[in-house]
Amino acid sequence: MPTLLIVHHTPSPHCQAMFEAVLAGATTPEIEDVRVVRRAALSATVSDVLAADGYLLGTPANLGYMSGALKHFFDQVYYPCLDETRGRHFGYYVHGGNDVTGAVRGIESITTGLGWRRAADPVTLTGEPDKKGIEACWELGATVAAGLTA
Repeated sequence: MPTLLIVHHTPSPHCQAMFEAVLAGATTPEIEDVRVVRRAALSATVSDVLAADGYLLGTPANLGYMSGALKHFFDQVYYPCLDETRGRHFGYYVHGGNDVTGAVRGIESITTGLGWRRAADPVTLTGEPDKKGIEACWELGATVAAGLTA
């Protein structure tokens, strides 16, 4: 059974709403035989990454970049996982107050270096997530999870 690892930093109600929608999409009953594991970015380990077949990443945009927690996650797993995880699928979502450009650029750069393949377009939201944004998060979770069964 393939495993989807959701690594997130969820410090605000807006990030929490996005995370919950991604999780709901990834665990929808229509997608069978995918194990979903969720880890806070500061708790995720090399073993978690190596044991997973795909990844969903979530972060706020802080001071023009991804959160320090998600950056710490990448710092810890990058070299130990570099060769073993090349080609695995991933998706991500970012919430910002007014701009997410730097966070997106950082995630894209690091995941390109890891050789991960984006399975869906990212969800990037600023301000309070609206119904359309929450639905996009649900779709992101469902798309990445379903892609592991193909």
